[in-house]
Amino acid sequence: MEKNKVKKVVSDFYTKVASNGGMGCNCKNKQQNRQIAKEIGYTDAELKNAGVANLGLGCGNPTALAHIEDGDTVLDLGSGAGFDCLLVASKVGVSGHVIGIDMVPQMIDLARKNVEDQGFRNVEFKLGDIENLPIEDESIDVVISNCVINLAPNKSKVFSEIHRVLKNGGRMYVSDIVLLDNLTKEQKSDENLLAGCVGGALLKDEYIKLITDAGFSLDILSENKEISKTQYKGVALESLKVEAKKV
Repeated sequence: MEKNKVKKVVSDFYTKVASNGGMGCNCKNKQQNRQIAKEIGYTDAELKNAGVANLGLGCGNPTALAHIEDGDTVLDLGSGAGFDCLLVASKVGVSGHVIGIDMVPQMIDLARKNVEDQGFRNVEFKLGDIENLPIEDESIDVVISNCVINLAPNKSKVFSEIHRVLKNGGRMYVSDIVLLDNLTKEQKSDENLLAGCVGGALLKDEYIKLITDAGFSLDILSENKEISKTQYKGVALESLKVEAKKV
């Protein structure tokens, strides 16, 4: 499918999610969103503190993986309703800063409301495309992303942009869906699978190579194959969690 059409499919889907009050995919309710969040690694305490922004759409918990320190500037790619940004905001402290990037205006509005309601002053959200980040060079300490890069048609450009905005020695923590076997042509063009983090996903080895080719050293932190059964109807895929350092 043509790249601009893919972006429109994704944007239209998540616009509906945001306009529906953040009920997530397949009309999931808040209880289902909470259950999914717990299955992919979020704790009861995290859900109590930031659960208002949980859409039940992720495939891991990058905030639990990331080594975030007081004073860090953290960038969240595909920040949605602000769930991970809220969790990070308390880690970076008043001297730190959190920036969320999302391509859907309605998501930006929802995230800003959630952050305002929680009283944080160290978080901001910017409308933007993760293939062309509205962020200055070498200005970020840590990049996080939760099940979003698979949605981008040009993943190589995404990793190149992450490398550009990270400071020397900066780190990226990503949870994402990768394939363990090839999809059919029909699956790759299925709009529901494209918006649902499957149709545009890459094979695991190809995904890892894009990261290292962009100038990162990489460690695989964990791989969750069970998510195929719990969320993706048995499609041959996994949730891959990586730490990558700019070198």
